[in-house]
Amino acid sequence: MANPVWQSLAGQHAVIQQLSHPDTVTAPTHAWLFTGPPGSGRSMAARAFAQTLQCGQPELSQRGCGACQACVTIAAGTHADVNIVTTEKVQYAIDDVRELISDAHDRPSTGRWRIIIIEDADRMTERATNVLLKAIEEPPERTIWMLSAPSPADVLVTIRSRTRHINLVIPSVEDVAQLLVDRDGIESQLAHVCARASQSHVGVARWLARSPEARERRDMIVNLPLTVRSASAAVESANNLHKLVQDEAEASSSDRNAAERTNLLRSLGLADDDTVPPKLRVHFRRMEDNQTARNRRAIHDALDRAMIDLSGVYRDLLVLHLSQDTPLINEHLRPSLSEYSAIVTAEHCLGSLESINTARRRLAGNVPPLLALEAMLLAFIPRTRRHAPR
Repeated sequence: MANPVWQSLAGQHAVIQQLSHPDTVTAPTHAWLFTGPPGSGRSMAARAFAQTLQCGQPELSQRGCGACQACVTIAAGTHADVNIVTTEKVQYAIDDVRELISDAHDRPSTGRWRIIIIEDADRMTERATNVLLKAIEEPPERTIWMLSAPSPADVLVTIRSRTRHINLVIPSVEDVAQLLVDRDGIESQLAHVCARASQSHVGVARWLARSPEARERRDMIVNLPLTVRSASAAVESANNLHKLVQDEAEASSSDRNAAERTNLLRSLGLADDDTVPPKLRVHFRRMEDNQTARNRRAIHDALDRAMIDLSGVYRDLLVLHLSQDTPLINEHLRPSLSEYSAIVTAEHCLGSLESINTARRRLAGNVPPLLALEAMLLAFIPRTRRHAPR
């Protein structure tokens, strides 16, 4: 049985066995690259590995106990020798990477290693990655780098060649559902519905299971293709989808933005209704700039989730063309999907999937979201119908 720090990693038995092996724990490689699909737990695996390396238990077999000071502080992100770096912007700034390299040369103060975990390393520009490369090529003693990205192809080949690769797989629906039941106390049937709807993305499954509003928004999104039968309906649905995405992004960031403003006011000795003196306004401008960048990222992420959910609808429709017995991503919508599949062809479903991919490329190229969504939903209008069986 895996030690406690590994128990939140669903369906990654081979990875756990590799990273908790005594030889790996006692003499770890100086640089690691964790890859896997979104929701597979690559960042969680890097943190659990850091806990295993720094754990205060003397016995190797007990490392990763989850209860000692090192394990607890790493989980909280407050360990003095473990830097966990993430970005809420579209890309990492080169100055952020330079600061990390400076930190990497500090000797460990309390732990065995100086560990730097860079989440979403694929968000580094080529220039920033080249700055990091030299630090990985000539690592300081007792420093370990851990990078995570969706796939090896998302980082420069020079980085890939200098890191030890750990590949995480998509966990099964059953593994994700069981994790929700065991870790979060979610009711079993709801856990399975959310695990399947999230396509085994652990974070999204947990979010859906814990938020009825999130489940309601998702159901509205996945039902859109079934209602688009004309150009006017497509334009209206695009507006509805755009609003849903904005509402979701606002829900995920509004509380945090308000809390940040309150904390900043308190730190500057101001009350909520005080006028901010001119000499202090620079702090609020900096905070607002960071919040604007984070809100933009939240909208981008919400759009991406919507595209994934819509792709799941057409994947289900293609499955129904082939078999009525295969489990669906949206199993709870089987009756309405079966009815819709009877009037559209497989070619239409494939064309709709291509329109979703095109919309994702356009959004990545900074096309206005509403225009990209309108073009995508216009492609959802059924133009060919299946012939009724004779």
